[in-house]
Amino acid sequence: MKRTLLTLAIVLLSVFATQVAAQTRARNNAPATGGLMASLPESDAVAQIKLRQLLSEALPRIMGNNSVRLAEVNASIETFKTRTGLDPRMFEQLAVGLRFSHPSAGVTKVQTVALANGTFNPAAMVAAGRVASNGSYREEKYQGKTIYVFKLEENIRMVGLFNFRIDELAAAPLDANVLALGDPAGVRAAIDAAGSRKRVNAELIALASRDPNAVIGFGGNVTEQLITNLDIGNAPIAADLSKLRQFYGSVGTSETDLQLFLAARAVNAEAAKSLGDTLEGLKQFGALLVGRLSGARGVLAKSALANLQIVTQANELQIRTAVPQADLGPLMGN
Repeated sequence: MKRTLLTLAIVLLSVFATQVAAQTRARNNAPATGGLMASLPESDAVAQIKLRQLLSEALPRIMGNNSVRLAEVNASIETFKTRTGLDPRMFEQLAVGLRFSHPSAGVTKVQTVALANGTFNPAAMVAAGRVASNGSYREEKYQGKTIYVFKLEENIRMVGLFNFRIDELAAAPLDANVLALGDPAGVRAAIDAAGSRKRVNAELIALASRDPNAVIGFGGNVTEQLITNLDIGNAPIAADLSKLRQFYGSVGTSETDLQLFLAARAVNAEAAKSLGDTLEGLKQFGALLVGRLSGARGVLAKSALANLQIVTQANELQIRTAVPQADLGPLMGN
């Protein structure tokens, strides 16, 4: 039977529960809420997601005008809770780290790892996981930890928000309430980082944490090779982007709006101004294209463009926009 996201979650969390049962349950060694990114291995980009806030506050507001889709999401959460003994809304945070490598010209590989923390019900998850896993995983021993590697080869949809493909996924508990997920190399790196007191992403973490009220915050470094490998397809824009060295931003919510902020730091003020001028030109051109869009996408695009602000400060370019959350609901699941 084809696995669903629910089945995947059961498998991973049951594995986590089995390991947790064999470890101490003292939570004094677990990363404090708000500090989960500090346990990531060395990364080129980091992000933090307040998962509980996203599920319990932001998502219901976004789907306020899409009652059918909201009901589906809530039903899937309740089914998951019944099957696993775990309410996903009890997860506090998700921290993500990306590491880029360039093994050959024009090729960029990304090593990904995510850390999730929260409270769990191990006994219920173990019972459900034995049925769901069906033996389709292998075990690797590393630094005294057990890494479970799942061969999935399937497309996953997450509550109608994201679609992505997972071929192979590794999972390992770092302590009593933190789970590492990602590719095997990324999870091994997370285990190494957990055993070290050295914190290697301080600058990126500071960028990703600029807005303490944001639901999502992120920050990263940019290299010329990374931009070159992206193959922008437009030489002038690629030249502007090649002068970027860092980026950061956030996604926040109010009672009515979804707010997006993105900042890019260039090598100097001249480079930032050049990129800002390019974006202003694209904004004018975008107004023509948006007028041709219809339906929910057209409404959302018009709101984003109308509220778009582009500001240059020294060597930093800042972009802000906001859209009504009610305009997002009709697009969820499409």
